[in-house]
Amino acid sequence: MYDYVRMALGAPKELSKLRRFFLEPRLPKHRQYEALRAYLVEGRPAKDVARTFGYSLNSFHVLCHHFRREPDPVFFVSPRHGPQTQPKKSAARQLIVQLRKQNHSVYEISQLLKERRCPLSPTAVREVLKAEGFAPLPRRLDGERPHPPGPTVEPVADVREFSLAPRRFTTRCAGLFLFVADLVRLEAEKLERAAGLPGSRMIPAEHALRACLALKLWSIERKSHVMALLADEGLALFAGLNAFPKKSYLSEYSSRIDHRKTTRFLAAWHEHVHGVDLLPAESFNLDFHSVPYYGEHPLIERHYVSARSRRQPSVLVFLAQDTASHVLCYSNADLRKGEEAREVFQFVAFWKRTHGQLPRHLVFDSKLTTQNGLARLDKMNIPFITLRRRSHKLLEQVYGLPRSAWRTIELEVPTRKYRSPRVYEQTIAMAGRKFRQMFIQDLGHDEPTILLTNQRQASAKALVTRYAQRMLIENALSDAVRFFHIDALSSAVGLKVDFDMALLVVASGLYRLIAQRMRGYGDAQARQIFRDLIDMSADVEVSEKEVTVSFHRRAHLPIILASDLVGKPIAVPWWSRLPLRLTTYTGPAK
Repeated sequence: MYDYVRMALGAPKELSKLRRFFLEPRLPKHRQYEALRAYLVEGRPAKDVARTFGYSLNSFHVLCHHFRREPDPVFFVSPRHGPQTQPKKSAARQLIVQLRKQNHSVYEISQLLKERRCPLSPTAVREVLKAEGFAPLPRRLDGERPHPPGPTVEPVADVREFSLAPRRFTTRCAGLFLFVADLVRLEAEKLERAAGLPGSRMIPAEHALRACLALKLWSIERKSHVMALLADEGLALFAGLNAFPKKSYLSEYSSRIDHRKTTRFLAAWHEHVHGVDLLPAESFNLDFHSVPYYGEHPLIERHYVSARSRRQPSVLVFLAQDTASHVLCYSNADLRKGEEAREVFQFVAFWKRTHGQLPRHLVFDSKLTTQNGLARLDKMNIPFITLRRRSHKLLEQVYGLPRSAWRTIELEVPTRKYRSPRVYEQTIAMAGRKFRQMFIQDLGHDEPTILLTNQRQASAKALVTRYAQRMLIENALSDAVRFFHIDALSSAVGLKVDFDMALLVVASGLYRLIAQRMRGYGDAQARQIFRDLIDMSADVEVSEKEVTVSFHRRAHLPIILASDLVGKPIAVPWWSRLPLRLTTYTGPAK
């Protein structure tokens, strides 16, 4: 009612419209008022009033009945005023005035009120002081202000400030010290020299490499997440620095590494693991993986992301895995559209250049290369197994075969559910070369599997069994996505992802070496090893003779104690040859 009058009187209206405001009320309360006034004041008949204001006669009698018995009828609503007092401000007013007389600022007064359990915001304190006639305080220098508790300022990473002075501290990243023995044995500090990785006086190349590798080993999803561990002295000690580098340095450092340095880094890694039972190199699984990117960048192209079942901006990565050890041994994220089919030959050239021989055996999917690429591999005498696409023509050929054309083989894989597939073989010509084609049914898929290979002497049982093992790279990719976080881009530029993938190759190899040392973990994936053995705390004591890491008690600690890593001092080169000794808490000294 009040709003309607205000709106009606806000602009000049004709008298006829103003008259209709009283004769044709719109709001229910207004209509009731005019109807009752016409009946009780003007004396108009009830039947006439009911018809004029849109009531039935009975409902109008009911309205009159309620009005006669209403003790305090209300038709016009007055605007409600807010509270005229402020309880919180009023209760703290005297204390605020007292604190201002002691020359405290509004922020200090707000903090003191919070400590005395009558909290007021700085804005509310400022309003009280203004009402009491206090002028704002003059701006003070930082030295004149009190120093309330705030965020700690961590030191800048500088190897010249690194100290091995005697001290004790607790670290939550104690599991990283389990990798020190293999890093020393493989002379990992020489990787940066062979690859020509960048460095500085404050953070030399080998220290920067260890810092980046520590993030992969500790399963840190993004470089920015390292800020939560900057205060951990154990992480800095592992890298050989006085403090761990911050996220800004880690992001900038990777942008200084191009693809040529990444390739030399991988080649140096292969040379250092030569002679270690890590890469038997009998066979390799090859595959592509699309690392999704959520943003806009001119270098990022659209690729098919299987996890999303769609094409979206992403970085295409090529990965190679050693079949026997399940270790990722090669990566390349410096790929553009149209270069996918040639990437298998880049891997062949890398392996030839690094090991002096061609890969012995390759297994890959149908989309890895073209038919001409298969013919080229056959001319190079590189055995391979690949999966053909199920075209309509091939499926017609499969379903058109009589039952007698198929033969059943028995796979010697006890853990496999479908061990008796049916096989049909034939020789086909493709790109000027002859290949062996196999149709396989009852392998656990709804549609038949079609294999293509240039291995003419191998048995069908061996070929099918070997291709079934290709699922290992799918498991490795799943482990890399969930644990090493290859889907969490460290930056928008593909070259940075390229270095991130190279770190993934080294980290997966180090985890496999740890798995070989721990009984019962030979086939465990990295995330299980980290959960059971790596993610633990310890007390670290740095003395003049050695660095002692005493692991805290936990369920899987006996497995570590039974390994060859505990109790044997290891001279660490980046600690000036100071020995590292791993042990555990044995109780208070007697």
